[in-house]
Amino acid sequence: MSLNRYTQKRNFNSTTEPQAKEEKPKAELVFVVQKHAATHLHYDFRLEIDGVLKSWAIPKGPSMNPEDKRLAIMVEDHPYAYKDFEGIIPEGNYGAGKVLVWDHGTYTLTDETQDINSIGNTFKSNLENEHLGFILNGEKLKGEFALVKLKIKQKNAWLLIKKKDSFATDEDILKKDKSVISNLTLEAL
Repeated sequence: MSLNRYTQKRNFNSTTEPQAKEEKPKAELVFVVQKHAATHLHYDFRLEIDGVLKSWAIPKGPSMNPEDKRLAIMVEDHPYAYKDFEGIIPEGNYGAGKVLVWDHGTYTLTDETQDINSIGNTFKSNLENEHLGFILNGEKLKGEFALVKLKIKQKNAWLLIKKKDSFATDEDILKKDKSVISNLTLEAL
């Protein structure tokens, strides 16, 4: 996992986004979902592993309904510090627009292996096998999910799928539109 692409796409003299820096893994793995009003509104879904955030852009946002299969485009890894980033990326910069932390929390893999020292290998193996199962414990997103790679020409296309469990619902979770950090909406940011 590398932050080279992240750094190449940004001018840190004109954006307040965190600079690329890998961090040591913590005792618990974190996830974050950022609502991002760039060229098109989308949600950035990020899972921490090995001190960086593996990232997917979800055009329609996550869903708590197992019937919904949400397209998730894998994008460049982001630094761990990005998990707290809220603000405005200025015009002329990659991803220009407003960003807020829509949800955050911790996660575990659905595999048996939860040892923090070996979880990175399990995560990477699951990515290579094109199926990553995990349990989210966020403020809005809870329960079991999976990221499954699509077998199409676009090599970075995945699906984010909510699994049937006690947290599954057909309620539109995206109506909860405020930041879990600042309690602001994108419009108020």
